[in-house]
Amino acid sequence: MVGLIESVIRKGVSVGVLALARYNRSRMPRLSGPHPFLSGLYAPIPDELTLRNLPVQGRLPPELNGRYVRIGPNPITPPQAAVHHWFVGDGMVHGLRLHGGQALWYANRWVRSTAVSQALGEAPAPGPRHFSDTVNTNVMAHGGRLWALVEAGGYPVALGDELQTLAHDPFGGSLRGSFSAHPHVDPETGQAHAICYEAVEHDTVRHVVVGADGRVQRDEPIAVRGGPSIHDCMITSRFVLVLDLPVTFSMSTLVAGYSFPYRWNPGHGARVGVLGRDAPGSSIVWCEVDPCYVFHPVNAFENDDGTITLDVVAHASMFEHSHFGPDAPATAFERWVVDPAARSVRRTVRDTQPQEFPRIDERRTGRPYRHAYTVAFLREGKHDFRPDTRLIKHDLRDGTRAVHDFGPGRHPGEFVFQPRHGEAAEDEGWLMGYVVDARAQTTDFTVLDAQDFTAPPLAVVSLPHRIPAGFHGNWVPEEAA
Repeated sequence: MVGLIESVIRKGVSVGVLALARYNRSRMPRLSGPHPFLSGLYAPIPDELTLRNLPVQGRLPPELNGRYVRIGPNPITPPQAAVHHWFVGDGMVHGLRLHGGQALWYANRWVRSTAVSQALGEAPAPGPRHFSDTVNTNVMAHGGRLWALVEAGGYPVALGDELQTLAHDPFGGSLRGSFSAHPHVDPETGQAHAICYEAVEHDTVRHVVVGADGRVQRDEPIAVRGGPSIHDCMITSRFVLVLDLPVTFSMSTLVAGYSFPYRWNPGHGARVGVLGRDAPGSSIVWCEVDPCYVFHPVNAFENDDGTITLDVVAHASMFEHSHFGPDAPATAFERWVVDPAARSVRRTVRDTQPQEFPRIDERRTGRPYRHAYTVAFLREGKHDFRPDTRLIKHDLRDGTRAVHDFGPGRHPGEFVFQPRHGEAAEDEGWLMGYVVDARAQTTDFTVLDAQDFTAPPLAVVSLPHRIPAGFHGNWVPEEAA
């Protein structure tokens, strides 16, 4: 009977439940110390800035004409620290415009949710809303536009040339529900594939495909149970891979007043779904895997024997001990061999170094590949989640790795790869991202030669402020958006 009652409540997350959650939130005692995701590298910054004609140390590759953009949480008003979770903070986009070897401008802009617009004394941004309008997790160009993205809630947000919010936009009205922060673009078709879930629907996720024209072409339901949090997915040339892992919606966490109602749930089990990219959701093949959590797959490809190789950054658990953010830093780079015939997954650890934010040459998405790039993380503390000072380049063919260390107190975020030209070799290009100097409270936009990975940077653009540790972003060439 309790399970039946809870399932009914979950289906709609009733007004009464939300009212109880707000009441319990108001009674939450204050923290005795600093919030780990509102202080240090994660502390929000108070202003929107536009800095022009920035000095460059070294030489920016003149072929890099476009914008490097990255997003992350940056609460505009002080949140109630006792219940605040890193994943729910107001989104802020940071971007750098490059052209002809020059750094033309840096800008940072809050993504205009209704609450952000109200705090800034502005009229609400145009466009329809869906569940929540806080968007803070990824920025990518698709269909000729630049989009800010989030999972399980708000519609995508179209951004302007200098990162300003244009509109909340469900891909021109073609998106029926929530989207994902991690669509993966097939390099041959230009289609963006995503696995999407709704915060208030716990028995269904959806395979959504957005065409190269920026409109939804497929929205296929897939039956699940328990409201799993599916942060990311992966594709191969014929399949989409669904990660149904034991972080699920928690009614007790919601009712207690916490802002992020997902918790580690080992009783849920763990499995990888293999679905034909054009097949009905009912045909998905589920393959059992030992319980763990994956925010980010690295890549996947099909093998001649019918199995699928899936590389991931795996966490032993997630959201088990802390209500503030990720709490299991002991991650590892793993290779999974998914066997749809046996409905099983074989896991092999490739690198035990804690790491996150994997990126590849996106031209190899869904295909065999050789190189991956990750951010090393510290091993300190059970509930810590802080980047180290190093980037890692994995050579998956030779089983080796190289390390680029930025030096004491200098912490990189996610670095993205851009090839020198369309026919370039897989690592023939540049890696770029932000590196925060924790002592000076400044940030360097840094460009590395991916083939000379351990060498000093090719170029550095120094910014006079700290960009908070954030989530994801991309390089957007001039012609892309």
